[in-house]
Amino acid sequence: MPTNVPSGDGSLRFDLMIDGALRGVVRQAIGHVITHGLPGTHHFYLTFRTGQDGVEIPNALRAAHPDEMTIVLQNQFWDLRADEEAFEVTLSFNRIHHRLRVPFAALTSFADPSVQFGLQFQAETARPEDGADLPADGESDPAAAAGEQPAETPDAPAADDAAPA
Repeated sequence: MPTNVPSGDGSLRFDLMIDGALRGVVRQAIGHVITHGLPGTHHFYLTFRTGQDGVEIPNALRAAHPDEMTIVLQNQFWDLRADEEAFEVTLSFNRIHHRLRVPFAALTSFADPSVQFGLQFQAETARPEDGADLPADGESDPAAAAGEQPAETPDAPAADDAAPA
């Protein structure tokens, strides 16, 4: 999350301040779930940049989603934890449990469809950790270009029944 809100010319970057505050909403929502569980029909869709520094996901998921990935916290997730910088959770893909670590700065969107709430976040410059470049054809998500679905979509069940594209 940006900590330096003045721009190079010394002006205040209110857009970055607002972005940071909205990421704080996600941090608080996840903190509530850690302490109290998901109340009622609440469930979260979290979309994040898989190549962002600090994102830790299995190589197979990164290969299937080289740009962005959406996960769902609903019925089957385990050991949700968070600190100021990131959250961690265990999810099941094809019935295999995987631990994911996602910095809040990597989030591009957050939604709770049960209450028709959603947030979009500003993109920050990020490069994949392995230094690989994005495809030259301008398509940032080859899986989407091929018509493949993200790991989880609004119509797909969370966790165990979700499979990487």
